[in-house]
Amino acid sequence: MALALFDLDNTLLAGDSDFEWAQFLIDRGVLDREVYEARNQQFYDQYKAGTLDIREFLDFQLKPLSRHPRRVLDAWHDEYMRERIQPMIRSSARRLVERHRGDLCVIITATNSFVTAPIARAFGIEHLIATEPEVRDGEFTGGVSGTPSFREGKVERLESWLASRGETIKSHLKSIFYSDSHNDLPLLQKVTDPVAVDPDAALRAHAESRGWPIISLG
Repeated sequence: MALALFDLDNTLLAGDSDFEWAQFLIDRGVLDREVYEARNQQFYDQYKAGTLDIREFLDFQLKPLSRHPRRVLDAWHDEYMRERIQPMIRSSARRLVERHRGDLCVIITATNSFVTAPIARAFGIEHLIATEPEVRDGEFTGGVSGTPSFREGKVERLESWLASRGETIKSHLKSIFYSDSHNDLPLLQKVTDPVAVDPDAALRAHAESRGWPIISLG
């Protein structure tokens, strides 16, 4: 059985679920447009440039979760899935996932699990490694639990998850990771079969120099 790892944003999805969640809350009037829209774009640009301070971003992204009851957040998320996420799920991405049925499939993403768990279910992928929001008495605190699943943190979180199963990456003769972003180079360099998916310029250059496959789901 191969280990098949999928980045989510701009890889399986034709867009960024983190960015769109904040925009959804802005459009609903939950977050002040004047205050949050520019910061949301700024963080997204920093991510693409490889200069993102993940702790600063998570403070921005997770604090709003602590201001509303979980039942309200869940209702908003249902609407967000219909309005923002379903249009970003391409048939080509579904076909890619389907090709790996029978493998150990995992979505591994920096975006928090509140946003991404329903998206993983929409793809029929059981296993999700994501940044974990801190929860107390069933409600979000606005903090982070454990290591964010970002850059080297993705490697750490994957290794910890595999260890909980009594495995390592090398337990699988073939390990594949699909990603669009140079931020994922630490994990791409750990697997036997790295695949660049509609990659950013930095990842494309890296993939071309090493002969990694480059595919498009567009």
